[in-house]
Amino acid sequence: MAHLLSISRAARLVGVARGALQTKIKAGELQSFDGMVEADELLRVYPGVHLDDDSELERVARIKDRAFGKRVFERSLPDKEVLAARIHEIGRELAESKGQVKFYQDLLDRFGARLGELGASEGGKIMAEQLKEWLGQELDQGVGVVPPGLAGRDSYLRVVAAQVKLLPSNREFFLEGNDTVLEAALRAGAPIGYGCSSGNCGQCRAKVVSGKIKYVRPHDYVFTEAEKNQNFALLCSCTAVTDLVVEAVVAQGPADIPFQQITAKVKAMDYPGDDVMVLQLLAPRSSRMRFMAGQSAVIRTGSFSAELPIASCPCEERLLQFHVRRMPGNHFSDYVFNRLKVGDAVEVEGPKGEFVLDDDSARSLVFIAWGSGFAPIKGLIEHALSLDAAENIHLYWAAKTAGDIYLPNQCRAWEDALDNFRYTPLVAGGAHGTSGVHWDKWLRELLQPVRQEHPDMKDLDFYVAGPEALAEATRSLLLEWGVPAGQLRVGNVA
Repeated sequence: MAHLLSISRAARLVGVARGALQTKIKAGELQSFDGMVEADELLRVYPGVHLDDDSELERVARIKDRAFGKRVFERSLPDKEVLAARIHEIGRELAESKGQVKFYQDLLDRFGARLGELGASEGGKIMAEQLKEWLGQELDQGVGVVPPGLAGRDSYLRVVAAQVKLLPSNREFFLEGNDTVLEAALRAGAPIGYGCSSGNCGQCRAKVVSGKIKYVRPHDYVFTEAEKNQNFALLCSCTAVTDLVVEAVVAQGPADIPFQQITAKVKAMDYPGDDVMVLQLLAPRSSRMRFMAGQSAVIRTGSFSAELPIASCPCEERLLQFHVRRMPGNHFSDYVFNRLKVGDAVEVEGPKGEFVLDDDSARSLVFIAWGSGFAPIKGLIEHALSLDAAENIHLYWAAKTAGDIYLPNQCRAWEDALDNFRYTPLVAGGAHGTSGVHWDKWLRELLQPVRQEHPDMKDLDFYVAGPEALAEATRSLLLEWGVPAGQLRVGNVA
């Protein structure tokens, strides 16, 4: 009996991105069946994977979490009731499988007896012997068709993490520890609709198509009889006991995200450089900011405001990060650097903008950040990591001086922790204005490594962010070099 795995689960078991498997399927190197992969087929393509080592699964997850600051060490196993339920479910499936094996064994015994009866006649004896020989060969080939290491590893994964599939978008993610379905979805970059996230408004209610849930948070929302009959649940208050299939609305683009106004508090103010502040805001639990990675928001503090790119990922839950440039004489900048304190209240409005990731693409990603354009690029990279869909990611951070690359350790941490991530700083030096022949030559020379290291640009998705003149000039150059227009997105940063 073939052991079938979803693409997401198969990718996690062998420690590669989903995009890597999808690329192999598209190239015909890996066979799939209705979105599923056979275990032995997976091992054929990845023969060197040690599937009996559970620590590798934990190592990959931990490395990816550390790469962009998730709370790895605060995670825990599911509570004992959920664990017991998951083990019980696996035990039930094991009992069913044993029952099927016994049924087929009995069937084979009856089949053998029937062949014996056919062989009683001289004419049927030859046919009976041929059938017995064929059946024996087939049974011999079927021995070990479910690799024990992979089956055991998959069972372990199902105990510690349930897989959730969203319809009709077909987005998939894993739910670990004591997370609710909503929390796990947001961490995985799936922008599910929600409101208060505390069980009161009902905006996150969704129909559970298959699987079992357990409520782990209190809620006041009252379901209608129709909703009860259709098996609706509050995703902010329940966790998954078994793998789930849920009908839930997922934002397909910026237009699906409503405009919001929230009051956040300053959590931290870090200074990676003399002229840059990493401002971290914490949204209240009852009114988190919904946004898509790469978008911006308006910050109002005191009597001043500015629109800034959101430098964090939606997977960071309540955390909103902004990179603020010191600009003497600018009222907003002066207020933030000279008067704002940790604990102060800040008004946030948004989100705005359409510089977002193409979640449906499995192509490898190339990011080009000019100076402070790194802020939205950082959010996009973290979102791409949470999706685990891109086979490879390459970041180029271009700046006038090495000091303008204000978070180099962040980029090196990604490169050190992730096998599929590369980071290349591009220090520009003096530029010849912002237009003209000399400036065009300077730009081409600076970005030449992008062309040399990625000759097949039509197979990649490009994201460029920075001041308008540089970002638009980079767009024109990449189009000239063969990047398809539909695979190039540009965000302008003041």
